[in-house]
Amino acid sequence: MSRPSPVNTNTMAKLASWITQCSFALLASRCLVCGERGSATRDLCPACAAALPWNRRACDRCGLPLPGSDALCGACLLTPPPFAQTRAAFIYAAPVDRLLPRFKFHGDLAAGALLAELMASRLLDAERPQGLVPVPLHRQRLRQRGYDQALELAKGLAAALDLPIIGDVLRRVGATAAQSELDASARQRNVRGAFTCRRDVLPAHVALVDDVMTTGATVRECALTLRRAGVARIDVWAVARAP
Repeated sequence: MSRPSPVNTNTMAKLASWITQCSFALLASRCLVCGERGSATRDLCPACAAALPWNRRACDRCGLPLPGSDALCGACLLTPPPFAQTRAAFIYAAPVDRLLPRFKFHGDLAAGALLAELMASRLLDAERPQGLVPVPLHRQRLRQRGYDQALELAKGLAAALDLPIIGDVLRRVGATAAQSELDASARQRNVRGAFTCRRDVLPAHVALVDDVMTTGATVRECALTLRRAGVARIDVWAVARAP
């Protein structure tokens, strides 16, 4: 058997290298924020990853970003909320404030998957609940949107942290106005009595999963509903907390 000539060998090596480069260019991830080439593990470029507004110093109870090292904010010291702890991965600021609306309102499920992955990385040291409870959409809004953003986040967290989803616990009984359109006092009135519990037997410790926590009115109402149903401890896990 004759050996391939050096010319043929070099040509084959160049062709293989070209194919590898083309494959990498076609298959490499793209940053979901700026469109540049992403990293090897996430759809996020190094610059946008460095700009993520991690919520590193926050009230342990409500997740409000704090300037110092205090464990609780003044509001939680004065009137503790009905949930035990809030873990919000980010402050609601750039570039998270671009990713979240795309996920929530424009069907960008890839952005949701990335946010859930980033969330999970900040929850590795969190005390594990017995189940995840997504904050539900009203059925009318669910039909309009086609998906429940809190449930999509919960799916990502459940897979990453090996936790069950308890998706049929809470039901939103009123087609309330969008919270983003209301001020703080109107938000509280808007969701008062908006949820019911659909189970008689629940775990003692659950985590509510939501996208953005602004005044906390929605998760407060959900937590009150769960406490009336007998849940002893409720935590809140959110992508972002408004400052």
